[in-house]
Amino acid sequence: MKTSPNWRNALAFAHDASAAAIAWCAAFFLRFNFDIPLQYAQAMTSNLLWIVPLQALIFWQARMYRGLWRYASLIDLRRIVLSAAAGAIGIGVVAFIVRRPDIPRSAIVLYPILLAMVMAGSRLAYRTWKEGHLLRLESADTKRVVILGAGRAAANLLRSVGTNPEWRFVGLLDDDAAKRGRDISGVKVLGRLEDLPVLAESLEIDQAIIAMPNQPHAVRRRAVETCARAGVAALTVPAYEDIVSGRVRASSVRRVELEDLLGRDPVQLDADGLARFIGGKCVLVTGAGGSIGSELCRQIARHRPGKLVLLELNEFALYQIHEELSAVRNIGELIPVAADVKDRGRLEQVFGQFRPEVVFHAAAYKHVPLMERVNAWQAVRNNALGTLATLKAADAAGTSAFVLVSTDKAVNPTNVMGATKRIAELLCLGQRRRSKMKVITVRFGNVLGSTGSVVPKFRRQIAEGGPVTVTDPEMTRYFMSISEAAQLVLQAGLMGAGGEIFVLDMGEPVKIVDLARDMIRLSGFTEDDIRIVFTGLRPGEKLYEEVLADHEQTLATPHPKLRVARATQTLDERALADLVKWLEQDRQVDDEAVREGLARWVPEYRPSGDRPSEREAAPAGSAAVIPMPKR
Repeated sequence: MKTSPNWRNALAFAHDASAAAIAWCAAFFLRFNFDIPLQYAQAMTSNLLWIVPLQALIFWQARMYRGLWRYASLIDLRRIVLSAAAGAIGIGVVAFIVRRPDIPRSAIVLYPILLAMVMAGSRLAYRTWKEGHLLRLESADTKRVVILGAGRAAANLLRSVGTNPEWRFVGLLDDDAAKRGRDISGVKVLGRLEDLPVLAESLEIDQAIIAMPNQPHAVRRRAVETCARAGVAALTVPAYEDIVSGRVRASSVRRVELEDLLGRDPVQLDADGLARFIGGKCVLVTGAGGSIGSELCRQIARHRPGKLVLLELNEFALYQIHEELSAVRNIGELIPVAADVKDRGRLEQVFGQFRPEVVFHAAAYKHVPLMERVNAWQAVRNNALGTLATLKAADAAGTSAFVLVSTDKAVNPTNVMGATKRIAELLCLGQRRRSKMKVITVRFGNVLGSTGSVVPKFRRQIAEGGPVTVTDPEMTRYFMSISEAAQLVLQAGLMGAGGEIFVLDMGEPVKIVDLARDMIRLSGFTEDDIRIVFTGLRPGEKLYEEVLADHEQTLATPHPKLRVARATQTLDERALADLVKWLEQDRQVDDEAVREGLARWVPEYRPSGDRPSEREAAPAGSAAVIPMPKR
């Protein structure tokens, strides 16, 4: 049965009162070298009747019983010292006033020293015992752990979770020769990172925690590879700001993820600008339950919108994001709306009711092979007609800024999905000529872990024991995290003046087969355990994604991760009217007719079967047909 806080305080109070009595008697024993004359022995015991209550009153006034012994700190020590000193002064004053010659002055001096030692010592012993430092036995489930890195992050990690019963820290490894042989919180620096494979066998190490959050990506990646060679499971600490400030728990230490290996630098946002752009305003997000849409909502919530309208067709996805954001206090009003972006009547009702000032249009069908056959017309209706309907509803409601979330697959598209997103871009460019609404397009590549991406698929295949299926050994893609993509979409919305296509700096391209190998290794397996099988390109897929179309040029922006692509292709009023008429037709259109229509409106669209082989167009191992321009 747990002891209540009141009982704990009573026990602590009784302990301290007893400590005062013990310290008073001990002061007499030391004063007389353990041979107390009878006169002074009687004075020692009789004076306890008023000394203990006096000292107890001082303890209570000093608020000694607000803290917990398990977390006793220097603040508690200061209170103990001041209370003991105040008690000694009180005893001296009383002895002087009542003229008690049987109280030796030396005993008054010794008393506070002994009292502080007893009280502080008992608290230290209790904390040490509760944290497992007095006696710690390893169980069969205890993991023997080494920390990679012996800096400030490692020190805070040991202080925060060093007593976790699931772990036994056996050493630290660091490439800094000056740290060899030293120790942090009793854990010794054993050698370099490269020594891990040898030490893993001799010390029977089960896990390694990489505590180098401020080190360059290459160093952290080398640490992961060293763990793989040593056959040791790799964990990593949270963000650097959290670990150095001590805001870390055992549960915060996590497995190394792909984001840790990609080496993307943190996004620097214009917080003040975003606060003006979003703060206090009504913001609407379409596709709010999807991967990008939901992360956009999380990022928007940080900037204190007056209203956040979550527009989503999928009921369960809408329920999930609404439940998650309901706990966020930054949002003035959170409004879940079940709606289809193709339903113009519903959109007009929603936009007319809430009058959003900023709209982020993330609703789209994004899965390339799924939209290539059978579902091609649905891709056109959702991605292109849905964008048109949302644009019109936003313009009629007086929206000031409209941001379209596009994709790199809209560049020289070889598939239906990419061509429909290119039409959505053209519709946004056309809308700019007809309204005062600021319309901005943001184009980026794949995001890690998004719905339908290769990462969840690879995870499932690895969990099932393999094989991991990759379409082609030369398949290459650009990747960024969902959080980074959403942050840059917000930044682009803030910076855009209208009519721009912002291109996100996607960094270095990644081969999908290398991604698969990293995931297999991070899961604790080798390619002997989990095979990689090549299945061939699927309908509509490219080997290499392009960030910029052939006829486009980019301009730098004040933000290092954003560039502006100024497109030369636009649709005149007549062509735009014909396109709208085609999109709004009621009849169902078969796949071939869809492709013919897409080729009419998007001249650069070439279905994958009509294009020359990419293996002939690009040398083996090349990153992309058209790489990201250098800044």
